[in-house]
This record gives sequence, structure tokens and C-alpha cells, in this order.
Amino acid sequence: MSRIISIANQKGGVGKTTSAVNIAVSLAVTEMKTLLIDLDPQANATTGISDLTQDSPATVYDVLIRGIPIDQAITKTQFDHLDLVSSTHDLVGAEIELVSLMAREYQVKNALEPIKSKYDFIILDCPPSLGLLTINALTASDMIIIPIQCEYYALEGLGQLLNTIRLVQRHLNTSLTIAGVLLTMYDSRLNLSKEVAQEVESYFEDKLFKTVIHRNVRLGEAPSFGKPALLYDANSTGARNYMNLVEEILERVR
Repeated sequence: MSRIISIANQKGGVGKTTSAVNIAVSLAVTEMKTLLIDLDPQANATTGISDLTQDSPATVYDVLIRGIPIDQAITKTQFDHLDLVSSTHDLVGAEIELVSLMAREYQVKNALEPIKSKYDFIILDCPPSLGLLTINALTASDMIIIPIQCEYYALEGLGQLLNTIRLVQRHLNTSLTIAGVLLTMYDSRLNLSKEVAQEVESYFEDKLFKTVIHRNVRLGEAPSFGKPALLYDANSTGARNYMNLVEEILERVR
């Protein structure tokens, strides 16, 4: 059974794209057939694994706005179990162009329908906003993972995201659930990280993943080489964190 998971937080710089890329790659390594879809106009997920892919014939913009079938936009990667639907800066205009379309909130859901049975997991990297692209992702998803960085104002704006999730659950996708909340950029040397972790745990309780993503130089370097952490340095803390996280995700999904 295919699972569609959105990685979303309207706050920028929380490790959302890093998480989307490394979760997708880690799932693929465990031989789960995985499709990563870059729904962010910044296209960081696309460049984050550019070393693994060829140039794509079409992008997510072509699928959503030009009506190209999604199977024509799927790019194979060097991993047998990982495919990509890439993004470009063209997607910036999609928020405006989607407004005039019929069933505008269902464009991603409808696009995925013909191919979702071919994958165990479809990972959607959402833009750092609560616009139509994110609403589309949540409408299409079975579950959402919310990355939260261990910094000041970690929970700022989270109420707005949770309210959006509730609205989507009520009006567009009754089966959407929160798979978990993921702490990123955790530094065990800092009291701040521990305080944020305690605050998030008291707020989300059992929704908080046990795995935390530690602040890690190798994890930060990997995207500049177009590689996920697992290929850039498989022994790095970041790579191990994401492999542990995927084990936890698989347990929750089961």
C-alpha cells in the first residue's frame, strides 16, 4: 500500500528539504520503492540529489499547470528504488496560476492517482509557506511530518500550521494524520536545544519522533555536492540519524 507523506513547515530554515531528501533516500536504501516530489520553487531537493540524476524531461510545474502526465516527469536516479519529480523556479508562478483552475486544491492528488500504486512511499517536499502548493500537498497526503529546529522561536507559527492541517482534515482530506514531529539541528552541548526538546515534547507528547537530527557539518555540506548524506558520508551522524528515523517511520506506518 502506497503512503504519501508531506514534509511541511511554513517556517524556513528548519531542515525541511534536508529531511525530505534524506528520508526519501533512506527509504530507497531499505528497498522501499520511493518517489521524491519537489514542490518547492527554490528547487533545493532537486539540486540536493543532482549528482544522482539526469536532466529531467519535465518538471512538477509542467504536471500541475501544463497538464503533462506525471509519469512523463519522473526522473530515474542512481538508486534502483528512488525516483524524482524535479522542480524549477518556474514553480514560483504556480501559486497564482492554480487559483484559476477547477478543483485547484486537488491538482497534486489527481496527478498522483495514476502512479501512486507503483510506489511504497511518495515524499512531498513542501515550500516554506501555507499557500496553494502546500494545501495541494496536504490534500494529497496520508500523513505529514513536521520538522522543528532546536532554536529560539521554534514553535512560532506552528499554531497556524496546525490550524491549516485541521482545515484540510475537515474540508479536503479527512484521512490526513500527523505522522510525527521531528527535531532538527539538535546540539546536545546547548541547553537551548534541550529546553526546546522538552517544550516540543510537552506540546506534542507521543507525536514527537524519538530520533532527533543532530547539527552536523557533513549533513550541511552534502547538498553542495548534489548528494544525500548517506552517499556523501555514510558514517556521519546525520546519515545515521536519518536511517534511524526511517526505521521509526516504518514502525509507525505499520
